[in-house]
Amino acid sequence: MDRKAGFNAKLAFAIIAAALGSSFQHGYNTGVLNNPQTLIQSWMSSVITNRTEGEVPSQSHITMLWSIAVSIFCIGGMIGGVMTGYVADRYGRKGGLLINNILVVVAVILEGASKSAGSFEMIILGRFFIGINSGLNAGLAPMYLAEISPVNLRGAVGTVYQLVITISILIAQVLGLNSLLGTEDLWPTLLAITVLPSIFQMFTLPICPESPKYLLVGRGKEIEAQRALTWLRGPSVSVQDEMDEMRAEYEASKLVSKVTIRELLTNNSLRIPLIISVVIMLAQQFSGINAVMFFSTQIFMEAGLTAENASYATMGMGSINVLMTIVSLVLVEKAGRKTLLLIGFSGMGVVTLLLTFAMSFSKEAVWLSYLCIVLILAFVIMFATGPGSIPWFLVSELFNQSARPAATSLAVATNWAANFLVGLGFLPLQDVMQSYVFIIFTVIIVLTVAFIYKKVPETKNKTMEEISAMFRQQSYQ
Repeated sequence: MDRKAGFNAKLAFAIIAAALGSSFQHGYNTGVLNNPQTLIQSWMSSVITNRTEGEVPSQSHITMLWSIAVSIFCIGGMIGGVMTGYVADRYGRKGGLLINNILVVVAVILEGASKSAGSFEMIILGRFFIGINSGLNAGLAPMYLAEISPVNLRGAVGTVYQLVITISILIAQVLGLNSLLGTEDLWPTLLAITVLPSIFQMFTLPICPESPKYLLVGRGKEIEAQRALTWLRGPSVSVQDEMDEMRAEYEASKLVSKVTIRELLTNNSLRIPLIISVVIMLAQQFSGINAVMFFSTQIFMEAGLTAENASYATMGMGSINVLMTIVSLVLVEKAGRKTLLLIGFSGMGVVTLLLTFAMSFSKEAVWLSYLCIVLILAFVIMFATGPGSIPWFLVSELFNQSARPAATSLAVATNWAANFLVGLGFLPLQDVMQSYVFIIFTVIIVLTVAFIYKKVPETKNKTMEEISAMFRQQSYQ
């Protein structure tokens, strides 16, 4: 088969249908509460005052409720992540993505009606449901994208998931401005807009085929798999070689039973790629990206920007994130996964070290506060180069069909758990350590770089079978 074959209008349509409806939920709901925070908090306060007949709640009570509303999204994500394997096997990749939209509808009804119902509990519950939805999407969408794309485009197609996340975070920041939907009357609409990509997916994804790999290797439906593959590759491309590869994987999978999580942990040839997947997911969250995003507005204000200009600067940072993810989409098939991970993490390590000192002494010298802005932008550029996008699809590349759902479940749940822990532990640590909190991230990043250099294989242009064989060989050594 010509390895360059494969990119066409139908494949592009399937990628957009799968990615837009799924990773939009993940990104948009990560960023949507940032701008209207004070509005929603004062509304929560008035709701409690009305219920207690005039007794105004303390600020710490409101902060606690707010923390729950923000962090329950990650708890839902962990649950969704754990469910990925079951849903992917039971309903298929495409089927799972479509069923998952039910949770979006439930969440939007709860969040959109919360203000008129006078119930902040509805926001918390809505965030929980959209969290489960996002956790499932984070497993199912990269799996579907990896399985429908030709070998030579697998990395680029996998990057699309992270690209849509960065775009949707930016959309949430823009729509949340008080000149748009971040107002006292319109914030419920801001929360409910997340239903639009879901509607888009419910209309477009049914036109696309199920993953050919799932149909053949998972279900043994060879004719349907061939039909799906022909739809994705276009009539002018011979799919015979690709079908042969999948048949070989299917025959091999008959010899081994369905892989359980216990087997992932005990079987050496599966444990090595599992450790790699989990470490890279942990590194993505513990690299400090969320802390930098969280700190950005404050750092911009300390550099002398007004509050309004600081929020525009944060949006500029979001735009750079989108732009650099597009660059990584092009680079990932040229430079390879390992190279981009090493460049990205190494750059982030240098930046966090410099940021620690620049932030510590920024009060003494004005130029240092400007350096902080430059460093933050450099950090985002380095993150988007590889560490932002590669972990999501690397899991799908490291495992064959029988182990992929269980491995994805574990890796995605780990990512959400790490995200939750950073959200929970960052502020208390920052209170104690001030700007020296970034030293923790530097140490984690240095260890990650050493791990990637030693353990992570290059998967560019390799078939799933070649990658599996590589790990089998390692486990016998």
